Amino acid sequence: MAKQIVEIVMPQLAESLVNATIDRWLKQPGDMIDMYEPICELITDKVNAELPSTVRGKLVKILAGAGEVVDVGAPICLVETEQEIAAPAPQEEAPAPAAAAPSRPAAAVAAPAAFDPSAPMRARYSPAVQRLAAENGVDLTRVAGTGIGGRITRKDVETAIQSGLTGQTQAAYTPAPATPAATPALPARPAEPPRLPVVEVDEGQAASGREYAIDVTPIRNTIAKNMRQSVNEIPHAWTMVEVDLTNLVQLRAKLKDDFKKNEGINLTFMPFLLKAVVGAIKEYPLMNSVWAVDKIIVKRDINLSLAVGTEDSVLTPVIRNADQKTITGLAHEINELARKTREGKLKLSDMQGGTFTVNNTGTFGSVLSYPIINYPQAAIMTLEAIVKRPVVIGDMIGIRSMVNLCLSFDHRILDGIICGRFHQKVKEILEGFGPDTKLY
Repeated sequence: MAKQIVEIVMPQLAESLVNATIDRWLKQPGDMIDMYEPICELITDKVNAELPSTVRGKLVKILAGAGEVVDVGAPICLVETEQEIAAPAPQEEAPAPAAAAPSRPAAAVAAPAAFDPSAPMRARYSPAVQRLAAENGVDLTRVAGTGIGGRITRKDVETAIQSGLTGQTQAAYTPAPATPAATPALPARPAEPPRLPVVEVDEGQAASGREYAIDVTPIRNTIAKNMRQSVNEIPHAWTMVEVDLTNLVQLRAKLKDDFKKNEGINLTFMPFLLKAVVGAIKEYPLMNSVWAVDKIIVKRDINLSLAVGTEDSVLTPVIRNADQKTITGLAHEINELARKTREGKLKLSDMQGGTFTVNNTGTFGSVLSYPIINYPQAAIMTLEAIVKRPVVIGDMIGIRSMVNLCLSFDHRILDGIICGRFHQKVKEILEGFGPDTKLY
């Protein structure tokens, strides 16, 4: 069979993603690759992923280098192959156009959706919509939304672009406005996050040899962007409670050896904390919600994001339906997600759908921290280091194993009263663990 050159293109990794960044190439020009063999690593807003080859052959040329952002559908490399490539389905012959047939695509001439400035979700934009609008100069406040609650979808923006209604021509796309007095005011929303100050680097004689630069990796850049978005858009508030874990420490010490022997993994304190968080969320479900501009959406599923650090990043894989799992089940989920994170084997699906985040900063000896909320969730809790110290119990002083639980919450959704009660419920459950606690 004759050799041929085929393009491998950037795949659609998720519905809302329009591009991805190439982290590093696993193959180089001249290397042979098998079908489905990973050829490069990709970074999205959510997770790293390996891109498998869609053909078997020899890598001829790399079209997009490490660190480059590539749109979905764009070619990233060329592969020489003798493999038979399925030809694209032949296009049906287009019927002869009528004399009065329109020359523009159907989508461009379709009547725009009804413009309803008071639609409840129209001011809530996805990152893909914001990026597409910014790249093409589309004013989203003038685009009709066809999504749920009038939300503007990517297709709505594409329709506006195809209609040539960008920049100075947007006014033509805007329906005739109603009487200004009858138009309800939309919630204030920053059109663009504030710009970061420019950092001046002194490369002169004074700095010679006294400092060095580290390149910002794509994953570090993504973390920076997400943290900045969370801090810019969410008004954070913070609280902390002190918990006596003496009974739980004794219980773990009693069970950990048998648990290791039977389950093959270590019994840590995290599954007990997750169990307590789940129990408290059931009593205060508002903790498991997101802000949607004019409404608060409470999630029925309790999917706990677990912050897991690596040498150069931190990721938040998700334990789905955590309320349906035992302590042993949670321990296995934690162990599996931590392993996949550190080995770089997380899939995009492992990172999606989180509704509340838990972090274990106590691993490094921290006793107090102020976590940034995992956008767009409503709250994040940290487990600090468990330390022995003297505590007043009644009229006596005893040595107890104490820990701090720190909670950051979205003050648009949550107030001190509900967070205080939630915190107290977590504390009550944790302090209630003892010799009779069942792990299965």
